[in-house]
Amino acid sequence: MPLGTLDRNPPPFFKQGPSALSKLMVFSAIALFLMVADTRFRIGQPLRAVVGTVLYPVQWVAMRPVFLARYGGQYFESLTSAQASEAAARAKLALQSQRANQVEQLALENERLRKLLQLRERVTTPGDAAEVLYDAADPYTRKVIIDKGLANGIEAGSPVIDESGVLGQVTRVHPLISEVTLITDRDHAIPVLNARTGARSVAYGDPSTHSGSLELRFMAGNADVKPGDLLTTSGVDGVYPAGLPVARVEKVERRADSGFARITCSPQALVNGARHVMVLKAGAANLPPRPAPEDTNAPVKKGKKASLTP
Repeated sequence: MPLGTLDRNPPPFFKQGPSALSKLMVFSAIALFLMVADTRFRIGQPLRAVVGTVLYPVQWVAMRPVFLARYGGQYFESLTSAQASEAAARAKLALQSQRANQVEQLALENERLRKLLQLRERVTTPGDAAEVLYDAADPYTRKVIIDKGLANGIEAGSPVIDESGVLGQVTRVHPLISEVTLITDRDHAIPVLNARTGARSVAYGDPSTHSGSLELRFMAGNADVKPGDLLTTSGVDGVYPAGLPVARVEKVERRADSGFARITCSPQALVNGARHVMVLKAGAANLPPRPAPEDTNAPVKKGKKASLTP
């Protein structure tokens, strides 16, 4: 059939009913009415609830990947933050523990310094404060090194005390440091006075023990010495000021085969743990000068006899 013979007009079926513009106007009016009615009277609320209930499972399944990604990131972020907080807390705890130990050490040093200053107030001899650096390298001696020397006016022979009593004596002086021989050294001797009886004696370092003790030698077996007696410096040597605590009698052994008693004493000073000490000026510098010798060649005054005749 030739194309020209075909009818190009639409079938009668599509020509029936209202036009598209009419339909648009009608449906627009209905939509506007429904919106106003829903806003005013909420007529679409039940339908909306039914649709939301039906579609909730689908919405829940569709939102799971989003929630997993979101909460997964928050979980790892929280985990990292918690680990960082734990590490900071551990570091802070370690620092606080270190500070607590330092506080105890500082409190102990403060107490010792207070005692040292109180002892220093009772001593009229001038002195300089010093700090113990380390023990001497010789294992057969009891010596320590302090941080003061010739540059600070330290002299050989100067007595050294701590907050509890006599610690030793300066035996060697260097420009910046000095060597102090402790009273427990076997070659050290110090004149002492029994504070209870007033008897004088000499205390020597005891080399037979490693605990750091002294021995009161050449005391008669019947001497009035009891455990607990306090020994102080007698001051007769002109080196140590009188009245400084030295040691306390710990044990008295009276042997029948010997005329002398074996008396062991424990030092009052912290010979094994002294930190801050006081170096006193040598006692000989505070002694009065010796009188000048009498001149035998001086002329004799008139009226005086040059010599005595028997």
